[in-house]
Amino acid sequence: MGRVGVDLYPLEVGVSLRQVTTFGKYLGGSPTNVAVAAARLGRRSAVITRTGADPFGWFVHDALREYGVDDRYVTAVPGLPTPVTFCEIRPPEDFPLFFYRWPKAPDLEILPAELDLAAITGAALLWTTVTGLSDEPSRGAHLTALKARGRAPHTVLDLDYRPMFWPDPRTARRHVREALEHVTVAVGNLDEAEVATGLRDPEAAGRALLDAGAELAIVKQGSAGVLGMTAGETAVVPPVDVEVVNGLGAGDAFGGALCHALLAGWPLERTLRFANAAGAIVAGRLACAPAMPTLREIETVVTRGSARGLSPDPGNLIQEDVPHGRAGRGDARHA
Repeated sequence: MGRVGVDLYPLEVGVSLRQVTTFGKYLGGSPTNVAVAAARLGRRSAVITRTGADPFGWFVHDALREYGVDDRYVTAVPGLPTPVTFCEIRPPEDFPLFFYRWPKAPDLEILPAELDLAAITGAALLWTTVTGLSDEPSRGAHLTALKARGRAPHTVLDLDYRPMFWPDPRTARRHVREALEHVTVAVGNLDEAEVATGLRDPEAAGRALLDAGAELAIVKQGSAGVLGMTAGETAVVPPVDVEVVNGLGAGDAFGGALCHALLAGWPLERTLRFANAAGAIVAGRLACAPAMPTLREIETVVTRGSARGLSPDPGNLIQEDVPHGRAGRGDARHA
């Protein structure tokens, strides 16, 4: 539930947008990418969001159907354009994003009264993001959905803090704290965990997320690996070696794999290793939604401990090459 749009990514690596001449057009928006990633792993998924009544909005519907994601809860908002997002690709760690969500993004116009609460409460997992809390009526719709589930497993809040969508971190923290009372899983990188809790130490931030209401807290730490905590267990898994092409979709691949693992009921360490491997695979590819890995690809990387030189799975029909420039080297960064 939440953000959707169209990603326009340069096909020239290491080049400023000022000089870029060619772009690839892809489905985008973090929770939408998570739904795609889960569908790639064989899960039935749908997205609750809104687009503009424009060609980019129609593209969103076409792409969702192509990826096997149910689009029945995607509606149009007359008068607001479907958002587009540009990025620069400067591996291994620099991927600045430029959001065009003016005058307002349609996905922030999700209305509480229009939610299918039977579908929301009947789902085995609901994935929400902090971006969806950044403005009304989306904030009210997200809280309505979370409260309707009554803390049923698995109710997830992706901490997904984007500073350009908020007046300041304190405002974000206040709304995140309210949402945390209604979720069972909180997941984000260290910067996002700090915004949510005010704490920079990963274990302290994880514990604060648990104290705020989550039953599982996951803090992604880049080159320091991933920390997962419950009331009775703490696990840390190392990063996966990868030649980074574009780190922006890694966090969404992590999220889709996390959904799969939670629904499968796997132990904490296995869950973290699986999700981490998925993120590393996508960090080594250009796009986000088209790059989401198959089960076989993830299991290969978990076994090898490295995503370098991974042969594309024939079951993954869309792969992206880097036609210009050379990818840098580094650990996967979960966006």
